[in-house]
Amino acid sequence: MAVITALPYDYPLPTQSGLALLIIDMQRDFLEPGGFGSVLGNDVTPLQAIVPTVVRLQQAFRQLGLPIFQTVEGHRPDLADCPPSKYQRGQASLKIGDPGPMGRILVLGEPGNAIIPDLEPQPGETVIPKPGKGAFYNTNLEFLLKTQNISHLIVAGVTTEVCVQTTLREANDRGYECLLVEDATASYFPEFKQATLAMVRAQGGIVGWTAGAEQVLAGLG
Repeated sequence: MAVITALPYDYPLPTQSGLALLIIDMQRDFLEPGGFGSVLGNDVTPLQAIVPTVVRLQQAFRQLGLPIFQTVEGHRPDLADCPPSKYQRGQASLKIGDPGPMGRILVLGEPGNAIIPDLEPQPGETVIPKPGKGAFYNTNLEFLLKTQNISHLIVAGVTTEVCVQTTLREANDRGYECLLVEDATASYFPEFKQATLAMVRAQGGIVGWTAGAEQVLAGLG
């Protein structure tokens, strides 16, 4: 059986089709200076640092002809899919839907809501707009995975402790075998990333596995 060297133990790869790459929220407003993330006072440097690694994973899956899914967190222009609890939370100077440096904040179709140019999807690669933290809530992701007989997910993206971890837990509850790529995920708060990695692989992999990109690429190769 083909495996990826991982923690807490080797991650078994499916013997036939069934593996996909899931890249979470690598969008301009979260990663670029002047975007929503930096306007809120966050240092975007840790997020930018993972871009070359995520690109390597994307290229490897393309070369192998394996499915790639990307998500973007965003809402309809009328914000009808944004619950009041999400809109009202926090005391930031900018709220969802407000004009920001890259257009309206977290609104689908705005410049800041776009995936960064380095990871721009190719034709045939799926982008999943999601109104919540997790990639399964109020989206067609599960339908698409089932349609393509996907059972195993290699996961990358931002932020580790929020949208990435929420997606991992949603996927775990649905029976998907998930591996989070340690150096292809990041947080504005590095200690939150490390805590999440530990939580994912605790208790024999209660949520999933973690591994470095080199181990993932070696296992795929």
